[in-house]
Amino acid sequence: MKIGNLILEGTPLFLAPMEDVTYKSFRWMCKKYGADVMYTEFVSSEALVRDVKKSKQKMVLFDFDRPVAIQIYGHNIESMVEAAKVAEEMQPDFIDINFGCPMKKIIRHGAGAAMLRDLPKMQQMAAEIVKAVKVPVTAKTRLGWDKNDKPILDTALRLQDAGVAALAIHGRTREQLYTGVADWTLIGEVKNHPQIKIPIIGNGDITGGEKAKTLLEQTGVDALMIGRPAIGRPWIFREVKHYLKTEETLPSPTVTEVVENVKEQLQLNLEWKDNERSAILMMRRHFAKYFPGLPNFRELKIRLLRAETNAEVTDILDEIVEKYGDVRPDYEE
Repeated sequence: MKIGNLILEGTPLFLAPMEDVTYKSFRWMCKKYGADVMYTEFVSSEALVRDVKKSKQKMVLFDFDRPVAIQIYGHNIESMVEAAKVAEEMQPDFIDINFGCPMKKIIRHGAGAAMLRDLPKMQQMAAEIVKAVKVPVTAKTRLGWDKNDKPILDTALRLQDAGVAALAIHGRTREQLYTGVADWTLIGEVKNHPQIKIPIIGNGDITGGEKAKTLLEQTGVDALMIGRPAIGRPWIFREVKHYLKTEETLPSPTVTEVVENVKEQLQLNLEWKDNERSAILMMRRHFAKYFPGLPNFRELKIRLLRAETNAEVTDILDEIVEKYGDVRPDYEE
């Protein structure tokens, strides 16, 4: 698979860009377990044009990230072009355009998945960005707006014509948000259409190695993208790669091993953020996902989610090891 001059061997696994999730420490954990391609959190084009410090911080890249993309979103073509130029200065391997975010705060301004309702503008925006930068430009989108409006093939053809180097498709509509089941049938139809020449990356409901293999065989996509199933389970990339190679399912890590990973991710946050509380707040979404299905875990989980200091978190994590150390949580369930 090629994105510009970037060559990716085999079936590469992409970590999906996720707001307030794909920051430095989480990208590190996923890379450690075999994710091949990283994305930053998505960055507002308007904020970049205004030189907003927080948005620029999201684009800071690290050696371990590579290959890595910066993802931008917006509704104004001129602002998106300028944002792409700013992003290019950070030297990503490619720039990705967000045409898929379904959240109200994004689509109410006409950005993200709202662009699926104006395909000519989407195509023009992509073409202008491609012309404005020297690095490859890719895009991520959804099947369509709702069950009655799924123009994904037309979308893919338009973006290919605009010069986009690869396209990631989430197998849901905007209306679905993250509910229901991802429809990979349409992803496969795009991938196998004779006019489609660019790589197609499939995204949605990849919850383990067996599911990944089934979807890969069903569609023939060039790469797989994993998003929410990796939260609290960064080793899913290792598990998927192992299954694709051997058709064997790796056992889940024990709670003791999970806690070692939680502590590593938290330590990265503590070294990276300005203060201890910010580092811990960033972890709460992950704390909630790291220990699924443990019996009688509610009290410890609540304490973990309410902890305010590193010492407090560490004590609770040690309690969890003492009580559940050899248990293997069932992450696919």
